[in-house]
Amino acid sequence: MNMYTKLWAVLALSTSMTLHAQTNELVVQTKKLGAEIQPTMYGLFFEDINYAADGGLYAELVKNRSFEFPQHLMGWNTYGKVELMNDGPFERNPHYVRLAYPGHDHKHTGLDNEGFFGIGVKKGEEYRFSVWARLPQGGAGEKIRIELVDTKSMGERQAFSAETLTIDSKEWKKYQVTLKPGETNPKATLRIFLASKGTVDLEHVSLFPVDTWNGHENGMRKDLAQALADIHPGVFRFPGGCIVEGTDLDTRYDWKKSVGPVENRPLNENRWQYTFAHRFFPDYYQSYGLGFYEYFLLSEEMGAAPLPIVNCGLACQYQNNEAKAHVDVCNLDSYIQDALDLIEFANGDVNTTWGKVRADMGHPASFNLKFIGVGNEQWGKEYPERLEPFIKAIRKAHPEIQIIGSSGPNSEGKEFDYLWPEMKRLKADLVDEHFYRPESWFLSQGARYDNYDRKGPKVFAGEYACHGQGKKWNHFHAALLEAAFMTGLERNADIVHMATYAPLFAHVEGWQWRPDMIWFDNLNSVRTVSYYVQQLFAHNMGTNVLPLTMDKKAVTGAEGQNGLFASAVFDKNKNEYIVKVANTSDKAQSLTLNFQGLKKQDVLADGKCIKLSSLDLDKDNTIEQPSAITPQESSVSMEGNTFSTELEAKTFAVYKFAKK
Repeated sequence: MNMYTKLWAVLALSTSMTLHAQTNELVVQTKKLGAEIQPTMYGLFFEDINYAADGGLYAELVKNRSFEFPQHLMGWNTYGKVELMNDGPFERNPHYVRLAYPGHDHKHTGLDNEGFFGIGVKKGEEYRFSVWARLPQGGAGEKIRIELVDTKSMGERQAFSAETLTIDSKEWKKYQVTLKPGETNPKATLRIFLASKGTVDLEHVSLFPVDTWNGHENGMRKDLAQALADIHPGVFRFPGGCIVEGTDLDTRYDWKKSVGPVENRPLNENRWQYTFAHRFFPDYYQSYGLGFYEYFLLSEEMGAAPLPIVNCGLACQYQNNEAKAHVDVCNLDSYIQDALDLIEFANGDVNTTWGKVRADMGHPASFNLKFIGVGNEQWGKEYPERLEPFIKAIRKAHPEIQIIGSSGPNSEGKEFDYLWPEMKRLKADLVDEHFYRPESWFLSQGARYDNYDRKGPKVFAGEYACHGQGKKWNHFHAALLEAAFMTGLERNADIVHMATYAPLFAHVEGWQWRPDMIWFDNLNSVRTVSYYVQQLFAHNMGTNVLPLTMDKKAVTGAEGQNGLFASAVFDKNKNEYIVKVANTSDKAQSLTLNFQGLKKQDVLADGKCIKLSSLDLDKDNTIEQPSAITPQESSVSMEGNTFSTELEAKTFAVYKFAKK
């Protein structure tokens, strides 16, 4: 009997030690609320890369609609008697086409548009065709026939939707008709026939789905805009990063050219057109149809603070090594005025010059702009010496506007170390940091912001994504490490005020950079696991940080913490405690969440757990399988003020408990 007693004692001690070694106790201090979490904490960054704007979020289906590409008929095929003209009604878009009788009743004049990797249309949906047209020789009326066609069809007719328009004026007028296709086709062609014997001029040929985001005529593709709104973003940064700089200053994004009547917004060469020879798209231009008015309106409708970025007088420094490519500091006045005018466009009274432009476009109320970014990924002394006069001018005219500077393209190193002190010297309100880094970097950065100077500028983690080593594609493991990194952002919400993943969009046939948060083709879109990570943080942001420790240390994936990263917040509006935990290890981890400091009368109700996990670390959602990996919610039970569970290997979890 004595022998068995000793054996049981040994086994009990061994089991106790094993359980102790395996249990990770996360202590959440509830007694005192920590830093307030800014409403801008989790947001979106939009850049027109990967056909994100024209051919993507911007719902226009016609490529080169105003014939202003340098090759004026790029995207079009013509037949019969078609002539390109250049004295059109719109000053910034002077080109148009003249369709004339081909000289024989059995010949046809017209033109086809290929769209962006085809024109995607759905059965039963309505599409608004519009065109500016005239009869240059006058007359009672001439007809054009508009068709959606399947050029690969084996049927008797290629057209599966057709309507006729009568052009009845010698003066330029806008005409429109609605097409309702009888079939779904992701690769249709828009065809326009001259259907009578006279001559017709056509300009600004457009085809939009009627059902756009919030029904705007010059609107957004509904599924893509809805995906953005579903994140509940707190901030929306636009119109991009490098496109703000331009390959040269002539092709920088100029916000003033992107507002006003859409027919008169000029074409701009996209910064990404010539960048990637390995995936080259020589037809990559910006119509400016998705312009600053549309960006501001989208921000407002999503409930996000708008964050426009303006050029600081520097062209892209990756592409320009000589000083002559940039604007001298002494010649920055027009660039600074552009920034001041932008603030007026967003917030100015309707009686101001640019406030009136906004009002004339349909929005007399202010867009309530509070932030402006000056420059993107600039570096060296060239940047702060140009940023300084912007800051002085904006502070003088608009002290209420917060100014965002940059720490350059890298997350550390020479340029980063130089620019941060410069941003402090110039008293920038926030500093934009960018991290396109491998797994090892994300695993090492859990405590990145723990020792940042709390007196300096706040942080905007403006562009980041985990780039798997040798895996330039979206996959679950990268998203998991992004979640781990974001717990460090959240824990340091007193210094980190904004964070946005990048890039946002990619067309499955037109991408040049990856990974990306949302992929799409002409009819469908897919939200990646990285998307769901962003959404889980945004939907469970809380109002205040709570201290969370393990063995009295922040849970940052440090040595001895079993690959765990964690943060905790309290939501005053919902009276709810929220704990986020990423298990990046290869083993399941036993967790205990211990909520300390609660009053005697406070009781935590049974809660919810939302998990993201995948047995295949290289897997992600695809167009074919859009829901392969999605958040899974379940109920969990409390024992007093303690919750115990086992968190599976390679899993991100959000635990939520309401206080009764």
